[in-house]
Amino acid sequence: MALTSKQIHDALATVQDPDLGKDLVTLKMVKDVRTDGDDVHIGIELTTPACPLKDKIRDDIVEAVRSVAASAGTAVGAVDVEFTAHVRAPGEPSADNPLPNVKHVIAVGAGKGGVGKSTVAVNLAVGLARMGAATGLLDGDIYGPSVTTMMGLDTLPPPKPRGNTLLPFEVHGIRSMTIGKLVPPDKALIWRGPMAHGAFKQLATQTDWGELDYLIVDLPPGTGDVPLTLTQLLPLTGAVVVCTPQKVAVDDARRAVRMFQQLGVTVLGIVENMSVFVADDGTTYDLFGQGGAELFAQEMNLPFLGAIPIYPQLRINCDAGTPLRNWQGTPALGDTLDGIIRNVAQQVSIATMSGKFVQPSLSVT
Repeated sequence: MALTSKQIHDALATVQDPDLGKDLVTLKMVKDVRTDGDDVHIGIELTTPACPLKDKIRDDIVEAVRSVAASAGTAVGAVDVEFTAHVRAPGEPSADNPLPNVKHVIAVGAGKGGVGKSTVAVNLAVGLARMGAATGLLDGDIYGPSVTTMMGLDTLPPPKPRGNTLLPFEVHGIRSMTIGKLVPPDKALIWRGPMAHGAFKQLATQTDWGELDYLIVDLPPGTGDVPLTLTQLLPLTGAVVVCTPQKVAVDDARRAVRMFQQLGVTVLGIVENMSVFVADDGTTYDLFGQGGAELFAQEMNLPFLGAIPIYPQLRINCDAGTPLRNWQGTPALGDTLDGIIRNVAQQVSIATMSGKFVQPSLSVT
């Protein structure tokens, strides 16, 4: 006698999502339960295609189903678990949300320049898209836009207008927009705060992003006008802070973390860039120290999202505007980036599903 649908659902009610701390039935992640003779097919909808614990969830489901079958004295054959993913928004978009079709806005910031913030932002956006998410990338670094180069937009014509909006560039599987394609490439933007505020607002709200699971925003370094504008303008799910291992970078990263916390923005975690250099013979060189950002994350009680060693190929691909090549030819590089991307997606899901998410609002005068 085959297991009944109720018995299978009872089994699934004992399986918890390790991140969210609730069972799959309560989280409404069970989308399909079917039997074919003694075989069982279960469809589970994850909260992100970048879920890092997919294999554990599958193993726990199989174990739970077989345990229920054994208790009932019922035979069970193959237990097939099929995963789909649907990125869930934190809640219904508010009436004043200028981007109601974007589920999550994630800022990538740093306390100082030169730590690889734009590199992390670009590869986070491209990597999420590789895993199946609809993703956009907004170059919010008004004074020093890097997305033009890193996404290979140099040879493309300026963005096309559609009414009062701009059509984003669609390259490498994502939608992107940067002020670097709206001004001459060698023009210095000598702008005061209100002008930077206006330019960022236009880029963010007058780009036709369409429906997105994630919009990654590459912020300028420091704690200036654009982060304030972003927090006032868009409902942020959270921020990722990038720093290198040495103390001087960590000190500045601490200020960036405090800025986001003061603005009411959840800090999703810390990424350590340029952690080590690994020579061809396998020798490791700590050019900037190692582990400083991880210790910093522990000190601040924040998730450590991962460390990126110095890979020459990463620099070459960013300069060439070919970010997808970071997952080709150097397996360790692709694995490193995927680990960080999954950790970011994990923290977004936790913030969303915990019920503690509050979209920040701030009035600065």
